[in-house]
Amino acid sequence: MLSTIEHATIVNEGKAFKGTVVIEDDRIKDILKGDAAPRGQFDRTVDATGCFVFPGVIDDHVHFREPGLTAKADIESESRAAAYGGVTSFFDMPNTVPQTTTLEALDGKTALAAEKSHVNYSFFFGATNTNADLFGSLDVHRVPGIKLFMGSPPGNMLVDRDEALDRIFATAPVPVMAHCEDTAMINENMRRAKEAYGDDPAIGHHPAIRSAEACYRSTEHAVRLARKHGARLHVAHVTTARELGLFEPWTAGMPQITAEAVIAHLFFTDKDYERLGALIKCNPAVKSEHDREALRRALTDGRISVVGTDHAPHRQEDKQGGCCRAASGMPMIQFSLVAMLELVDQGILGIERVAELMCHRPALLFDIRRRGFLRQGYKADIVVVKPESPWTVTTDCIQSKCGWSPLTGHTFNWKVVHTFCNGHHILDNGTFDGSCRGEEITFR
Repeated sequence: MLSTIEHATIVNEGKAFKGTVVIEDDRIKDILKGDAAPRGQFDRTVDATGCFVFPGVIDDHVHFREPGLTAKADIESESRAAAYGGVTSFFDMPNTVPQTTTLEALDGKTALAAEKSHVNYSFFFGATNTNADLFGSLDVHRVPGIKLFMGSPPGNMLVDRDEALDRIFATAPVPVMAHCEDTAMINENMRRAKEAYGDDPAIGHHPAIRSAEACYRSTEHAVRLARKHGARLHVAHVTTARELGLFEPWTAGMPQITAEAVIAHLFFTDKDYERLGALIKCNPAVKSEHDREALRRALTDGRISVVGTDHAPHRQEDKQGGCCRAASGMPMIQFSLVAMLELVDQGILGIERVAELMCHRPALLFDIRRRGFLRQGYKADIVVVKPESPWTVTTDCIQSKCGWSPLTGHTFNWKVVHTFCNGHHILDNGTFDGSCRGEEITFR
């Protein structure tokens, strides 16, 4: 099948230009510059006049909750939400039931996604204190990285033994993606908060309990270990201005140590707890306006390499309570691209940088095969967005199974109007093709 996306502004590899994308079956056949329509017979034509075309977004950090936690979310519902948001590829985290800490669990998740996912998929392998001997059996062409919880552990996934950490960083054959918070410091902060405020301190205390210092101490430790062993380290959801000093800008070549920011920490501050309460409770915590502004500056100076979501749905009843009782995490994947484009409208970063942070850099960092760019021969993962098309987030439009969002009531000026995944027109002006299935992502 031959398709075209015509009369668009194409945003790709540091440039924004008028042009047309030609798709043949599951691949990009050509990219034509200028306003002229391509010649020939085409099976389908999308008139993208006034719209912007990006590579499909690659979200390097999601929790789709399947298997085992499907009351919160599942692969079908969350991959549908991804497609509605222009996300065509995701990497899922290992804290499911069972945890993805064995080869059998990894194979089981991949089989579920092949059956259920509407977009492309891959799965992190989870580190524990005792499973580094399995790293040598991982297929590095199928696994994006090792997920290491150095804090905020789900179940038994906290890795806190020095010898285990050394072995993980010394033997990981793929990037180590670390959740960095100092658990001992957080536990002591919680003990003191309970003494002062009761068994379930109000949610406004969350950023003091899961403090900036706890983040910095753990991130500094991870950076030290990566340098000691020459490992590739990708620090998940950096939240503080101080942590940013641990990272070198990604300018010409990719650094050995990179940082991810996620939408919640770029969008909210601790002032929003009064308005939104536990809806924005996540780990690491949403912190100060000073920290948020530093993260936003780092989007353009190169210290933040990738923007993901840490998409983590919970049932609404699980989000009730304070620092102890309310679950941590929020669903964000459906709104990540339009949220970043809102930052463009605010002058915080250029539109070309959005493609860099959400499409190109994830593809480069994890060495993804033939995705993340609009190039001839690459997979036709493409999103078309329209500016000056205001719409308001309501519960009716939320695709995530949990049915809520901290962004409910927020009006966005950009709208995702088309999503192509492997050449399939999965989202067409609000009409969703639920028959589409994504592909397993492969790595070079």
